[in-house]
Amino acid sequence: MMHIIIFEDILASQLFPATIGKAAFSINVGSYSLIDLAMRFSGSVEVLVRPYLRSKVNFDYPGLWSIDRGERLDTVLVLNARVVPHVVMLCKLRRMIEGGQVGVVSDERGIACAVFNRQNPLPAGNLGVSQLSGIIADMNLPQLDINIPMMEYAHDIVRFQQLIMNDNLADRISGGDYREVADGVFVAGESPLGQFCATDTRSGPIIFEAGVSVGHCSCFRGPVYVGANSRINEMTSLKDAVTLCHTTKVGGEVEAAIIEAYSNKQHHGFLGHSYLGSWINLGAGTCNSDLKNTYGEVVMEYSNRKVKTGMQFVGCFIGDYAKTAINTSIFTGKTIGACSMAYGFVTTNVPSFVNYARSFGQVTETSIETLVQTQARMFARRGVIQRPCDVQLLKDIYEMTKHERQLASEPLSL
Repeated sequence: MMHIIIFEDILASQLFPATIGKAAFSINVGSYSLIDLAMRFSGSVEVLVRPYLRSKVNFDYPGLWSIDRGERLDTVLVLNARVVPHVVMLCKLRRMIEGGQVGVVSDERGIACAVFNRQNPLPAGNLGVSQLSGIIADMNLPQLDINIPMMEYAHDIVRFQQLIMNDNLADRISGGDYREVADGVFVAGESPLGQFCATDTRSGPIIFEAGVSVGHCSCFRGPVYVGANSRINEMTSLKDAVTLCHTTKVGGEVEAAIIEAYSNKQHHGFLGHSYLGSWINLGAGTCNSDLKNTYGEVVMEYSNRKVKTGMQFVGCFIGDYAKTAINTSIFTGKTIGACSMAYGFVTTNVPSFVNYARSFGQVTETSIETLVQTQARMFARRGVIQRPCDVQLLKDIYEMTKHERQLASEPLSL
């Protein structure tokens, strides 16, 4: 038996806007999140997250270990929440642990992983991240011979999606209850494919979970994963590493992108090399650019700091509850914060909680009261109950992002 601790370090916020409203271990990459895979290890799972996320995380993952559930078990595995959820890497790590190896994987970016046993016990009670890091440092553990990549910025989500997706889908196929309805096309339940649909699995498999519906004349080029109860509208194109989480609605063209649960991109328009959080709605005709006119490396801006991505194709990264109006155009490598509404041309990064119509000369703040009401209406449409922790999370994000909402004097950034 094993006790697993997944912790968010100070760099978890560097993954904004993906981690504004969710823990880093909840981000889906290649169809899995880190906590999905950690739950497979026999034993208990404990998480250390940013304070404002604790209540929501405890509601969303009711089986998590807490101090009233007893002592931590003999073998302890510590994972950074930013670790890439690559099933092959985690299986290798599990074999090392079962073989009795102890050690740490760390560098200047922090601790990625640590494994120790009863000879190095943890103190009873709740732990803080700094306390846990200090304990691990004092153990002087040897370095484990395994590469454990971590995500540092939002664009890394798309980078690793393309690298690990085939491995993760192969794992799903080997352990899932699927029927192969065509070469490399796997379905849970009845085939959802409408008339005149085309599939191409030469570069990776295609998986449809239960409850998926697919409109006529749609095209799929693997690897592609479509989560349960999702709807794919007619004449949709999904290709080259696409993850759709459960209960999404998608139309138009999507390439190398991740769309988290309960988000909608129902209409025509292009979404490429991008990440959408949960409860997002893209208006008809919304498109993003994922390639510079110079065909050069995309440079992102995070917290007013330029970061080279090392990537030629980088799209947009949108936080939970954000929306776009019809025919919105999002420039290459831009971010849109949580709970914002974008209109027209998105030429700069968009803060959280704003109505962004900068191309029309208007940027205004959205009130928290409006967003709480909007959240209630969105939840009701999907049969989801609005909990006190959901409302409090919006209020906490609003306060936490106040410093972002000073946009009017910024220069145009192309």
